[in-house]
Amino acid sequence: MNILVVNAGSSSLKYQLIEMNNEKALAKGTCERIGQLISQLKATGKDGKSFVVEKPIPDHNVAVQLMLEALVHEEYGVVKDINEIQAVGHRVVHSAEDFNSSVLIDDEVLEICRKNSDLAPLHVPANIIGILACKEAMPNTPMAAVFDTAFHSTIPPYAYIYALPYQAYEEWRIRKYGFHGTSHKYVSQEAAKYLNKDIKDLKIITCHLGNGSSITAVKNGKSVDTSMGFTPLEGLVMGTRCGDIDPAVIEFIMEKTNWTISQTMDYLNKKSGVLGISGVSSDFRDLIKAVYEGNKRAELALDVFCYRIKKYIGAYAAVMNGVDIIVFTAGIGEHNPEVRERVLKGLDYLGLELNNELNYNVERGKLTDLSGPNSKVKILLIPTNEELVIARETQALIKNN
Repeated sequence: MNILVVNAGSSSLKYQLIEMNNEKALAKGTCERIGQLISQLKATGKDGKSFVVEKPIPDHNVAVQLMLEALVHEEYGVVKDINEIQAVGHRVVHSAEDFNSSVLIDDEVLEICRKNSDLAPLHVPANIIGILACKEAMPNTPMAAVFDTAFHSTIPPYAYIYALPYQAYEEWRIRKYGFHGTSHKYVSQEAAKYLNKDIKDLKIITCHLGNGSSITAVKNGKSVDTSMGFTPLEGLVMGTRCGDIDPAVIEFIMEKTNWTISQTMDYLNKKSGVLGISGVSSDFRDLIKAVYEGNKRAELALDVFCYRIKKYIGAYAAVMNGVDIIVFTAGIGEHNPEVRERVLKGLDYLGLELNNELNYNVERGKLTDLSGPNSKVKILLIPTNEELVIARETQALIKNN
């Protein structure tokens, strides 16, 4: 079965075509700067050949057509006809409390997604546009919605309720939802598979560390707490996001600057995090380079980032009454040994030992056991694959329908 995975953003559309017999990506690409003057498709097709198509992409309908043309192209296409695509899996950011798993898309599902757009106004409307564009181009192809938040639907009320008047939850649906669910689900399942253990017997802390970062406590295969909240702004310090702060800081900043709420939220989301502390970059390659060059603010930013991760690991070990596995994944988690070393230093009370020589000599893109010989907690580096999760969920829905 060939499954097309689509991730539509406000001005982009990413895709992968995955052959499910061997779970291999046949082709992938991104339509960039949709609706802008200069647009393009960057893609990889037949035999791994990369190519770029530069042409106007005024809307997502044109982006979908460009994607399909690339997939069937005579030179770099990987299928002869779009009918060889048996299903489409769409990434949808928010499920609110309406869905606790992936679903086949119909008019009712689309209407519920529209209702939930106010919870993720930058993402869900774009997700819906991508779905509608694909349905127009492929009207007879079954499609599934795979939600970022669904994996966290198992978090208990005492962990997701904020201490606001209960009316805020009942009327406005304000609560912790969590994000990166497909990634946390994938790496926790891969960890259990690698160790040949039943995930229902394990306590796992998954650290998805990228420009956006989150940590999840996975107990017996279910998410029981996660660091992101009502929005992705809560939790860890990130590339440009501030993470946990005193809410009164927002009022204080607005009084000092006379900014609007929009300007203030832009400040917290796009100008803070390690970028804001260091003044150098949100890219950890630049940050680490600056640390080695003696930049004190870069050093402070790295310390703050790693400290916050360490604090959440300790909290989640307490929540689960122990931990069997700690997983590092995503761009920073997979590619920054300095971060892994700093995060794990001082956690020996958990019975944890890092093989630091291996930590600095990891084969890129490979699942690696970084545990020292005496470690009672497994330390795993697992490359994430959110697209494969979406494809697997879509396949399961098609087979069970």
